[in-house]
Amino acid sequence: MTDIHLATPPALLPLLVKGGATSLLKRASAGAAPPATRLVLSRAEVDPKALRSYAELCGFASGGVPDEQSVLPVTYPHLLGFPLQLRLMTSGGFPFPLMGLVHTSVTITQHRELRGDDRPELVVYVEEFRPHRRGTEAVVVTEARLAGRAVWSSRSTYLARHAGAQAPAAKGGGDEERTVLPVESTWRLPASLGRRYAAVAGDRNPIHLSALTAKPFGFPRAIAHGMWTAARAFAAHGVRGPVRASAAFHAPVLLPSTVLYAAAGPDFELRGPDRPDGTPGRLHVTGRAVPLAPE
Repeated sequence: MTDIHLATPPALLPLLVKGGATSLLKRASAGAAPPATRLVLSRAEVDPKALRSYAELCGFASGGVPDEQSVLPVTYPHLLGFPLQLRLMTSGGFPFPLMGLVHTSVTITQHRELRGDDRPELVVYVEEFRPHRRGTEAVVVTEARLAGRAVWSSRSTYLARHAGAQAPAAKGGGDEERTVLPVESTWRLPASLGRRYAAVAGDRNPIHLSALTAKPFGFPRAIAHGMWTAARAFAAHGVRGPVRASAAFHAPVLLPSTVLYAAAGPDFELRGPDRPDGTPGRLHVTGRAVPLAPE
């Protein structure tokens, strides 16, 4: 791969505009090759005000309002890498339209907690394209490095839906076959949640902002950001320290709505309200967090 070094994070608004424009020109199809470039930001800096807003919105502020001396939420380096991810996915070498991508999963591996006053190097690249029963998934990797060593990384999968998918349909996995986890809390999510997260994270995809902007993409109302649902669940689950934490996104969370947070051992899920007969509600997110041995 060829490394492209950046002195500052790319500006988000021009990239979002570019992503919207190029989405009209790109057509998802099988057989495409991933970009042969990596984006490298030599020094990522944390904005204390943005960190506080993020921690409060995602549920990480229960131990006090974070500052530059605080440990970063386990999902926060992903947010720092978002401008690089967006630049890569709006480049000419990325063959799929940005506006058609669906975030399907994220796995975070944290070997060492980062602090607000760390200045890690960020590296973002597309690891592979792989067939999915509904199209092609792009695996996008973000790494945070200190002294040349990756201390944190995330692997996100983004689905580009298209005809001619080659992967077979998954077997099983229906609600009737899953182990239903006990409910720990009920979350009532306001219609404004997508706009509030967009203001903090910079992800202003129209599907998250309002019913008016979500309907052209097939949603009756705005939907919550996948990374908000993952972050909020990780916060509730107490994910920190050396850990491997994953979340899979099964169905969108419409806004406003009520969801149940359920957990047992390393596993958790977000689902819709259970039915009067005890049948579990619609499954939105499943996840797991497993501690890693300190290095």
